[in-house]
Amino acid sequence: MIGDDGVARCPWAGTPGTMRDYHDTEWGLPVHGESALFERITLEAFQSGLSWRIILDKREGFRRAFAGFDADAVAEFDPPRVDDLMQDASIVRNRRKIEACLVNARAILALREQEGLEAFVGSFRPARTPTPRFLTEVPTVSPESTALSKALKKRGFSFVGPTTMHALMEAVGLVDTHLVGCHRRGTSGLWNAEGLPC
Repeated sequence: MIGDDGVARCPWAGTPGTMRDYHDTEWGLPVHGESALFERITLEAFQSGLSWRIILDKREGFRRAFAGFDADAVAEFDPPRVDDLMQDASIVRNRRKIEACLVNARAILALREQEGLEAFVGSFRPARTPTPRFLTEVPTVSPESTALSKALKKRGFSFVGPTTMHALMEAVGLVDTHLVGCHRRGTSGLWNAEGLPC
């Protein structure tokens, strides 16, 4: 889609605002560090069943509520803290998802004893990425996201289904599903525009 500024983008980012800003500056780019990846996993889990715009609009609230996604701090949250979060209108108030964030923080700490969260998730990068020309060609799940989901669940994570993990992989550049022709395609440094590794 050609925007009002003459730039070709994925259709969901066609108009100015939060979604376009996210598309143009962040979506599909690698993230580094445990807290950055913990944040993305959490936001993708909270997005399940909701609009991504809602999650982006509440992002700063999530950061405050979950201690900047410091896994050590979140792992210490107790039931009264969960009750407090259920009253916090700056986040999505879903008890199961809040509790999953705490479970995931503890699982992240356990992963530190091995390869760590970033290396673990990165190990599921596919050999090549899709090359969709239309939104209907963008996959919502993949063998790699299914494998990542199973592996994370085995390590004690929650709310990390195959579709949610595929969305995570898109968000952090492990796959590039910017449409062919989008000005952001091939900008991750991991993939070229033809879907091959850089």
